[in-house]
Amino acid sequence: MRRIGLALLMATVAAFPALAGAASPDMGRLRAEAARVDIVRDDWGIAHIKGHTDADAVFGMIYAQAEDDFHRIESNYLTALGRQAEAQGESQIYADLRQKLFIDPVELKAQYAKSPAWLKALMNSWADGLNYYLATHPKTKPQVITHFEPWMALSFSEGSIGGDIEKVSLSGLESFYGKRQVAMTETELGLKPWEPSGSNGMAIAPANTKDGHALLLINPHTSFYFRSEAQVTSDQGLNVYGASTWGQFFVYQGFNAHAGWMHTTSTLDSVDEFAETTVDQGGKLFYRYGKDLRPVTVSKISVPFRADDGSIGHRDFTVYRTHHGPIVRAADGKWIAFSLMNTPVAALQQSFLRTKATDLKSFQKVAEFRANSSNNTLFADGSGEIALLMPQFVPKRDNRFDYTKPVDGSDPATDWQGLHGLSEAPSVIAPPNGWVANSNNWPYSAAAQFSPKIGDYPRYMDQVGENPRGLHYIALLKDRKDLTLDGLVTAAYDPYQPAFARLVPTLVTAWDKLAWDDPRKVALADQVAALRGWDDRWSADSVAQTLAVYWGEALWNAGAADAKAGEVSIYDWMDGRSTADQKLKALAEASARLTADFGTWKTPWGQVNRFQRLTDDIVHPFDDAKPSIPVAFASAQWGSLASFGIRSDEGTKKRYGTYGNSFVAVVEFGDRVRARAVTAGGESGDPASRHFDDQAQRYSTGNLREVYFYPDQLKGHTERTYHPGE
Repeated sequence: MRRIGLALLMATVAAFPALAGAASPDMGRLRAEAARVDIVRDDWGIAHIKGHTDADAVFGMIYAQAEDDFHRIESNYLTALGRQAEAQGESQIYADLRQKLFIDPVELKAQYAKSPAWLKALMNSWADGLNYYLATHPKTKPQVITHFEPWMALSFSEGSIGGDIEKVSLSGLESFYGKRQVAMTETELGLKPWEPSGSNGMAIAPANTKDGHALLLINPHTSFYFRSEAQVTSDQGLNVYGASTWGQFFVYQGFNAHAGWMHTTSTLDSVDEFAETTVDQGGKLFYRYGKDLRPVTVSKISVPFRADDGSIGHRDFTVYRTHHGPIVRAADGKWIAFSLMNTPVAALQQSFLRTKATDLKSFQKVAEFRANSSNNTLFADGSGEIALLMPQFVPKRDNRFDYTKPVDGSDPATDWQGLHGLSEAPSVIAPPNGWVANSNNWPYSAAAQFSPKIGDYPRYMDQVGENPRGLHYIALLKDRKDLTLDGLVTAAYDPYQPAFARLVPTLVTAWDKLAWDDPRKVALADQVAALRGWDDRWSADSVAQTLAVYWGEALWNAGAADAKAGEVSIYDWMDGRSTADQKLKALAEASARLTADFGTWKTPWGQVNRFQRLTDDIVHPFDDAKPSIPVAFASAQWGSLASFGIRSDEGTKKRYGTYGNSFVAVVEFGDRVRARAVTAGGESGDPASRHFDDQAQRYSTGNLREVYFYPDQLKGHTERTYHPGE
């Protein structure tokens, strides 16, 4: 054993030069920390980590993540730190510049130094776990980050699929700082059919369940393979199970023995743009604020990038700020400053501490950090309490102004005036109807008739309104008093699509009104007949589902620009503003496209809609010639709760899922917590691992597996037990 230990140490030093200067004492410390951690891999490859302290558990948790997919961990931190261009080249320069406008390593190091001792210990163990993984896995070759420092954890302190920073337009940023006009993309303009970002969450009170126990649906909609599933425990009271965004040391959506939480992207306004009036006086820049001129803050940012020959170059920028935030674009002769939450220490504390909350009171106490800006939270606990909690970082604003557009930065009345208290947001706690839900729709239907009233709150508490999934869950949960764990799964995969129930009849009516001598009467008769008799529900063998999706997308493409210009939702445009000719033309286009791709428009949905995992690439390749699995559920844009957002590539005719249902869990809070779950593909990012795609069939059919939360559940389901580094 001593020889093995010496060989490991020598290999470590060779593979990890950063430790070479003090290899023996530092590796001794890391090995001692690893010895205090046990990792049990169950028969799905999921890690159950046990540490003596919370810090030990964090060490083991991040080490296990790195075993499963170090590539995604590093990629997330290249994004968070503004270092993507160092790996991918000049194409990422403006994405990195955007990040660097808000994330400053010097400032993060200072905040790390001032952090509470317990949080600093977790960040230290986080860095140790990643560095120990690299030291003991010399075949893993980082793209850029060969050594992790504790302060880096503060750059990525909140686990959402898209941070607030991503609301800054890259086209606008490049136009301003690149000093050349860059056209906005169709995606930025909202002109392409899009998969709604966010998630579904439902919390059911005991009165509405068959067994008298609270239930929780956890259904984040993200890009596939975005999170790792694990259980993390310690002798300091940590015992949490769920999904963690790769590279983070807290369970983002999950449960412990007493309580569970599910985050959905909120429609509340959490960021704002301020139009600044700039003045040049003698070569110095100022901006108007009230009756005063204030100096514009000017600084330099250098963005490193990997050149084609592999060398590292730099692009230098002079950047500008006002008290509202950095300048991110120009519009109508004004400079646009961007304001957002930037409190990483508080955010990281809140993200970790809520995993140890045991009831609603303790969960809300953690929420007093007010460092969640983008998420609604569905909550349920063992005492039967349920709630929808709105984001806690909600700036107070003057409700006279429309903050969906840039407001006049020269008017002090537009400034944020502190934060709202938690009780001032349209949250819902213990409603009499016995359920709360959210699917990235407004909170004013979260508990049916017991929801908050829209007139009682400022308009910036919601910017989107209702959506088809919101209508769907209201119909599903109304008057239900017999829900079980299995029943909640059934609800989560209910195939009804409210948007098609609303839109397809308008198409049928348009065809019905055609004159009998109109060529379209015959040409589209069979298609309309198929849709007329359809029940608006997806299934793998449904031809009408395929036709409706292709028709809906064609009509969406035709009307997106008009809907945006008219400031109406695309659904309202498709329903009431599109003409009969436009509806029928879209059907003809859909039929022609299906016939060209598959030989007939009569193509069952399962032949078109597929799940395929070939590699661990962040941008996944697809190949019609390689095996794939049919998926019955569909896009959330039509109201399907089970979401399967697709990407159609050049060279493929089938449509492959990339976004939507990524981790799904249902939880019951009885005397012992019970849970079932499934994740897209599998836990491992290694194509050679059997856990790369061992959950694919279950995922595609909504067949959730048992979660092994208690040690006795792991008996007979254990694949391996070890310490990190073994």
